[in-house]
Amino acid sequence: MTTATGAALRRIQTGNALSAFGNGFTVPFMFIYVAQVRNLGAGTAGTVLALFAVAALAVLPFTGRVIDRRGPLPVAVAGTVLASAGSLGIAFSEGVAAMYVSAAVFGAGLSVIQPALATMIVWSSTTATRSRAFATQFFLNNLGLGVGGLLGGLVVDTERPSSFLLLFGIESAMYLVLGATVATVRLPGGPRVECSPHVGEDSGGDGAAAGADEAGDGWRELLSDRAMVTLSALGFVMFFACYGQFESGLSAYAVEASRISPATLGIALAANTAVIVLAQFVVLRVVERRRRSRVIALVGLVWTVAWLAAGASGLVADRHALAVAAIISTYALFGLGEAMLSPTVAPLVADLAPARMVGRYNSAFALVKQLALAIGPAVGGPMGATAHGPYIVMLVLCSLGVTVLALLLGRRLTAEQDNPLRASLVVAASVPVRSAEPVRAG
Repeated sequence: MTTATGAALRRIQTGNALSAFGNGFTVPFMFIYVAQVRNLGAGTAGTVLALFAVAALAVLPFTGRVIDRRGPLPVAVAGTVLASAGSLGIAFSEGVAAMYVSAAVFGAGLSVIQPALATMIVWSSTTATRSRAFATQFFLNNLGLGVGGLLGGLVVDTERPSSFLLLFGIESAMYLVLGATVATVRLPGGPRVECSPHVGEDSGGDGAAAGADEAGDGWRELLSDRAMVTLSALGFVMFFACYGQFESGLSAYAVEASRISPATLGIALAANTAVIVLAQFVVLRVVERRRRSRVIALVGLVWTVAWLAAGASGLVADRHALAVAAIISTYALFGLGEAMLSPTVAPLVADLAPARMVGRYNSAFALVKQLALAIGPAVGGPMGATAHGPYIVMLVLCSLGVTVLALLLGRRLTAEQDNPLRASLVVAASVPVRSAEPVRAG
């Protein structure tokens, strides 16, 4: 990695950490703010959270093409402006309609930032350093969210609406800091998709049609990539079985079946964050020389154990200490799996993408994630609260499905895609070293 790319990467990571810090101030309290502080009700609060995902589903199909044509930097800056405006809008919205519009703007901004930052990291790293770059991003995200949530908990007071305005103000400011930081990044030369000669030369209608054809060709090419399709299916199951259950199905199951208090759930979430923060770089050293597909397959087994522990907590609900220990273990094991995935999945998406389509591949995978995060709570919430046994069985099968899909994915990857660090070492070792030629006397 050159000095220039290293400096660019440090700026990107710094801005990302600060925005996560700001986001941590509001994420744990969004539902309470809308439902209780603004007195808009639980239904409105649930719709606000759902609108984040709906807005993402609306804009992500177009985001990747813009990134590939215009570059990730202006897209990232635009996303930060939208997220900042949406956050302030939520803070000052008093009616349902205004709250919904602000939530949609906020969700659109967040969804644009994610693939744009991922593409910036790809441009500022090499195949050999990409796993560490994405692991660092994940580490800083969780550290920022954890610290922000902790400080936000000390500030927030449901009897003082002004305390919530302060939290949203901090979040809004941090997104502007992210935008200002990435705007100063000097990205190394990255791939661009140049317009075809005939685009824009004929009538406006012909140019638009050509652009639509180009976009359609891009999506057809992506969908014809069997490795990417398999990875997308794998990503959906992963996000459904983990992140899609954190704030819905798993918490409902813990309260209803295991009889865990909400305060204890906060401790369990803290354990999840602590494992990620403490284990990330230890795990990185272990997994970065292993085949990515095998690491993901192992994550499926780790999460299988996590869901079995959650099931056990329901069976020993009358023994409170054991139930609490089992739930905390569940969240901790999820954290271990997340730490294994962060240097694995995102770099793999980038390495599968043709140079001219990195933005579209990142956006497509972000779209899959949002679909899982939208469907996961809708399915898991009711099941976790009422159908306890079937809920655990479903998630155990999903976790085993992660392992099966990961092994299938490994068969569709090249050696360089599955283990780029080892492949580069093998190539380097195979290159003969020329001995110095003897100096001849003149």
